[in-house]
Amino acid sequence: MVSADGHATILSLSAASAEKVKPIVEVVQRYGRAGPFEVSITGNYPAQNDFSKLSQEDLEHGELAFGLPAALVVLVLVFGALVAGLVPVLMALVAILVALGLVAIVSTAFSLSVFVVNMLTGMGLALGIDYSLFVISRYREERTRGAEKQEAIARAGATASRAVALSGSTFVIALFGMFLVPTQIMRSLALGAILVGIVSVAGALTLLPALLGLLGDRVNSLRVPVLGRDIGRSEAAEGRLWRRIVDRVLRRPALSLIIAAGLMLAAAAPIFGLHIGATGISSLPDTMPSKQGYLAVGRYFPAQSTYPAQIVVQDAGGQVRAKLAGLERTLARDPRFGTGTLVPSPLEPTLLLSVPVRGDPASSAAVRAVRELRRSIIPAALAGTGAHALVGGDTAENADYFDAVTGPTPVVLALVLGLSFLVLMVAFRSLVVAVVSILLNLLSVGAAYGLLTLVFIHGVGASLFGFQQAPTIEAWVPLFLFSVLFGLSMDYQVFLMSRVRERYDASGDPADAVATGVASTARIITGAALIIIMVFIGFARGQLVMFQQMGFGVAVALFLDATVIRVVVLPSAMSLLGRRAWYLPGFLHWLQRRSEESGGPLQGRLSGVH
Repeated sequence: MVSADGHATILSLSAASAEKVKPIVEVVQRYGRAGPFEVSITGNYPAQNDFSKLSQEDLEHGELAFGLPAALVVLVLVFGALVAGLVPVLMALVAILVALGLVAIVSTAFSLSVFVVNMLTGMGLALGIDYSLFVISRYREERTRGAEKQEAIARAGATASRAVALSGSTFVIALFGMFLVPTQIMRSLALGAILVGIVSVAGALTLLPALLGLLGDRVNSLRVPVLGRDIGRSEAAEGRLWRRIVDRVLRRPALSLIIAAGLMLAAAAPIFGLHIGATGISSLPDTMPSKQGYLAVGRYFPAQSTYPAQIVVQDAGGQVRAKLAGLERTLARDPRFGTGTLVPSPLEPTLLLSVPVRGDPASSAAVRAVRELRRSIIPAALAGTGAHALVGGDTAENADYFDAVTGPTPVVLALVLGLSFLVLMVAFRSLVVAVVSILLNLLSVGAAYGLLTLVFIHGVGASLFGFQQAPTIEAWVPLFLFSVLFGLSMDYQVFLMSRVRERYDASGDPADAVATGVASTARIITGAALIIIMVFIGFARGQLVMFQQMGFGVAVALFLDATVIRVVVLPSAMSLLGRRAWYLPGFLHWLQRRSEESGGPLQGRLSGVH
């Protein structure tokens, strides 16, 4: 265990957990460069500690230090009053604290990933603020129209709150599909997002109306100069600027649709170069102890590895032992592996062949090597013996992790799309609107995947944004991105289409319904999207490349969704469809009757404000 140049040696240590390694890491950091020798440490547990430390730093410096203040600024700009801007932030913080308590309870029975806290906090800020934004904006709108305080709260509850309940349900449905993926990180992230989503909806339906009842018109207190001058003016209820933009789009709906959809498809084109993998120890900053040790091992002991492949063979007789010895010699000559060690078990006739795998255990090259080891090299070496070998180790675990994430993907996609379609069809009493909503969300997700590939894998603009270029996208990111984006974009879809449906029921004019719905919700939807974008930019500002990828993907998708999709593509498509957009098959007309009995889609009897 002395390097070829005689300047380095390796000591192999065993530990029961990552927690047990922390004192050793502290000693190495304190004295590693203080004396005549340089000492570094690496391995699975030191790397786990470093990932945990970075996730905590990213949470503090990204979501909390950047995302939360940025969201507050956007809220004040949207509402024009400081008190109205603070209420959604308060609601989000309450949702986060309650959800953290629920996660703590769940963690007593199940092992959860350390990243659940990052996801819960980010999603709590996004959902808690957005849901409150929708309800408060509707309450203020009703007050502007002359409704008394209690009546305005009731009408906001019958419209915006019901839209929040529907969009929250769709979000939870979209995330539930991730429980089909048998990996700890996917289920942990889904659990955190689902719990904070449920708590956010519950808060918007119960605590927020109570706060509005206490505050009343004081929600408009501490008005911002210039921005707050339109509060209470009925003519400010509809965005005049947005109405002009939509009117221009609707003058040439076919041309607008072709250009906008073409741009979205162009953004999605790089998706064919998307490769999934894992961001292993090599993606850590060079200042982290485990990364320094990993680089030292690679520099002084290129044939060694702290993440060897563990080949276990049971019922190993003399013939099998000879075959394994031959396999050891074969792998020692293979440049992808190193010199292994053959160790017998003291309990039964079982042999362990530990073989170094060169490179980062999460790298594509190392994973391909282990897959070939399982698929062809070992079967060829043990042919004729009847022995069965099991291959473990970190690289083998990564290979199984990739398979576990990608295997259930078709089922997850079908579940999310199918359930979302049913919810939207029932909510809006239209088969066509449900299909259009699904297609538009897929367009946003596809553009996000394409830009993610372009920036992180091809490196276009990566240095400009301060991102790490990586050969792969973290395996859990695409599927998680799909579920989260589908859930979040449904918030805006439900909020917008509920207004369009309300106007259509009142006027019967499809073009007017689309123009009025988009114009009256554009400011709120843009503000809500901007809030979530700020929160996920906080993720992207972190040092963990997996969260850089996830944060960038969500931010860019929601930006496109709230601008190109909601202002151009959707109005153009709805205008071209006309009355056909509200088509409902004859066997589903019972939905129409049920909705008319309850006062219309997403509104009760108290919502007749036209």
